[in-house]
Amino acid sequence: MAFKNALAALVMALPLVAGLRTKRALCPDGIHTATNAACCNLFPVVKDITENLFENECGDGAHGALRLVFHDAIGISPTLGGGGADGSIAVFNETELTFHANTGIDDVLDALGPFLIKHSDKVTPGDFIQLAGAVSLVQCNGAPRIPFLLGRAPPKAASPPDLVPEPFDSIPKILQRFKEVGFSPAEVVAVVGGSHSVAGADDIVPNLEGVPFDQTPDVFDTQIFVDVQLRGTMFPGNGTTEGEVETAVPGTVRLQSDHLLARDPATNCEWQSFVNNQAKMAKAFGDAVFKLSLLGQDPRKMIDCSEVIPKAIPFTGGPATFPPGKTIKDIEQAVSVPFEKYHGRREALIVEY
Repeated sequence: MAFKNALAALVMALPLVAGLRTKRALCPDGIHTATNAACCNLFPVVKDITENLFENECGDGAHGALRLVFHDAIGISPTLGGGGADGSIAVFNETELTFHANTGIDDVLDALGPFLIKHSDKVTPGDFIQLAGAVSLVQCNGAPRIPFLLGRAPPKAASPPDLVPEPFDSIPKILQRFKEVGFSPAEVVAVVGGSHSVAGADDIVPNLEGVPFDQTPDVFDTQIFVDVQLRGTMFPGNGTTEGEVETAVPGTVRLQSDHLLARDPATNCEWQSFVNNQAKMAKAFGDAVFKLSLLGQDPRKMIDCSEVIPKAIPFTGGPATFPPGKTIKDIEQAVSVPFEKYHGRREALIVEY
């Protein structure tokens, strides 16, 4: 991997500055203003990654940056240690990329790595990963604009192994892993379902890398919560894990963990409650991702630089729909709340609670 050796040699030691609010001041670029002067350094970083990494679209670059937010942040445990959202997955990649759950992250780091190194005089690895994640979201129609706090120290060590939940884990195992770092089952549904709304398979099924998880991978919407509840066809995974992968909509794949989250008694009501509730989905997901971004951090010692994150793209998508040929009869409804009202040729769902 081209990025691996370059980053391993990089030493960063940016000072942490308490996030005290001051009067807005003009940044050195003569264009932007900031409440805290430390935030001024971030405007060129945001511009660079928006134009040259994400290319102003909700594509593979944005999807990868969002995935990296989770894989870095979840690497913390009250018993095993780890730094959480500290950038260890980038700096100690030779260790963390050997973890099976991080399969495919090497491609993400190859894309983001040059930008991290380029801006290493402005942000630490942990700050860069979380900043890129926040900026990646506002490339996607309907996704929330989340706060960004600056001030993560450089990572001291690699994350312990086996802290990243895997697609073939049981629901109790997934929920327990999240519970260890303070996430409720409802927050798990929000962060998993929301992130998979604008994501695709990576190294799960041979020759199917990048295949989306729902019908609208470039729009942050509730379609994922319908597609996952459809009856599907199973086929083997990548052969390195136990379990299968499922599809119910041509051109998409479904993770076993998503299938089970939509049907397990601990999470099925929450999963179904997001259908056509765009506002709830955006709010719950945004809150959960921001919470992830602070794992292992003390926000009291950080600077609020949320102002550098561009405005979100207002949701212009329509209601969740059944794919052609599918009807309410194809839904494996796990909850008895109304799911049956629909209309239109493609049967756009209208869900009432």
